[in-house]
Amino acid sequence: MELLAPAGNVEKLSYAYTYGADAAYIGLKRFSLRVKADNFYEDEYKQVIDLKKQFPGRRLHCALNISFHNKDIEQLLANLDYFKLYPIDAFIVQDIGIVPILQKNFPNAQLHLSTQASCVNSSAVKMYKSMGFSRIVLGREASLDEIKQIKDDVPDMELETFCHGAMCIAYSGRCLMSAYLTGRSAQAGFCSHTCRWNFDLLSDPNAGESAQHAGKISGEGHPLNAEQAKAIAQSGTLLLREHERPDEYFPIFEGDDFTAILSSKDLRMIEHLDDLKKAGVDSIKIEGRMKSIYYVALVTRAYRKALDALDGKITQQEAKPFIDELENVSHRESTTGFFYSRTDADKTTCGASDSQYELAATIGNELTAEENEEFFATAQKGEEKRKAEFEKLHPAAKEARLRDLEEHPERAHIFLQKKEGWSLYTLEALNKFDTSMTIEIVTPEIVSVALKPEQWKIADPETGEERSWVCNGHHCVLYSSVKLDKGAFIRIKDSEYVPGQIRDTGRE
Repeated sequence: MELLAPAGNVEKLSYAYTYGADAAYIGLKRFSLRVKADNFYEDEYKQVIDLKKQFPGRRLHCALNISFHNKDIEQLLANLDYFKLYPIDAFIVQDIGIVPILQKNFPNAQLHLSTQASCVNSSAVKMYKSMGFSRIVLGREASLDEIKQIKDDVPDMELETFCHGAMCIAYSGRCLMSAYLTGRSAQAGFCSHTCRWNFDLLSDPNAGESAQHAGKISGEGHPLNAEQAKAIAQSGTLLLREHERPDEYFPIFEGDDFTAILSSKDLRMIEHLDDLKKAGVDSIKIEGRMKSIYYVALVTRAYRKALDALDGKITQQEAKPFIDELENVSHRESTTGFFYSRTDADKTTCGASDSQYELAATIGNELTAEENEEFFATAQKGEEKRKAEFEKLHPAAKEARLRDLEEHPERAHIFLQKKEGWSLYTLEALNKFDTSMTIEIVTPEIVSVALKPEQWKIADPETGEERSWVCNGHHCVLYSSVKLDKGAFIRIKDSEYVPGQIRDTGRE
């Protein structure tokens, strides 16, 4: 099975490939359902071309999965020359109105039907096949039995399913709540994740006779039986009120065959990949173009190892530590969705996704031997200059300086010294961390390795002077006693994380 990972920008695309994706899917500005993702624009196609050269054989899928209005089609036509600059292998679409346009202008690119089209039966698959589609991204409502039936009926059609990540409570992501509450249409790429907000469940005091009836059957504080609870749910007296909109109320009517407006659990199928394969799935897809590079890297790596174990390339024991790392990525409670039973999909949860770690920095290339020599020559010159300046001071000033450094050792100017077996790497800090901390290094092939303070240092790349801390926006190099792979990054423990407690860190 193909492993398809999300990429909201060039950096995430690089990590998706580095951490084991066979293919990645991107969006282009204005035409993707994840407009809040960075997406791709301007001359980034050059970087994408370079990445595909670095990772030969990896595929690139482009999501053009919004519902197109006439003005959107005009915009698409106006941007065709720009799209052609990207090395796109397949387009993911839901709106059949753009199919002829893509077939005419991108004859070598495949057409993949988006999950937004909610395709869950053989007849629909056959129709889309006749239109030129080579792959169907099935609606999330398709069960394993249905997938197997579709594959048996249309064996030459590639089938793709989501295997991990957020699930919408509405039908295959066709959410109307976002547009209703905020004016931001999910179908135009502006989903506000309204289903994950905090709501109060209230009873309408002005609902008249039906409300009185509901109050009577509630038992005035006594536990409700199933019949009474059903009567209240179907009475039309229940309301939702979102915390930040205290004066707005939204009626609820619970039926026998649909789910209340609540937050769904996250999909997780990593323990069931063999079942997906046996059902005829050709590609498994990770949700998350708006997620962090940390999420993209660790989830992609976990599924890569699980697939390799399934194919006999590594043992299950070798894959297990990487799979266990999914618990260290932000997530909600998990479910197997509709694959086995819709009962699993109907179970909801609450709270934002959370993790005990935060991404501290990304590690770039190791400095070459020549760059190493240049760096340490600069550091030595800086140290000699500082010493010369100190020697020029009046004796009293020297004494004052030494007293000050004794009281405030952090003010000392220390320059990085060469250490046998250590290596220098470029580093981009994303969050603040300091040299008193034990940091964890994560790489495509190393689950994680802890570096104690004595095993790493950071320094100014321009002067060679050591730093005691770094944060986003500070240029820095990492000096490490451990050899690091390309694509490694640093994570640190989140001091505010409480085990077993999911914090509401935002509406995403």
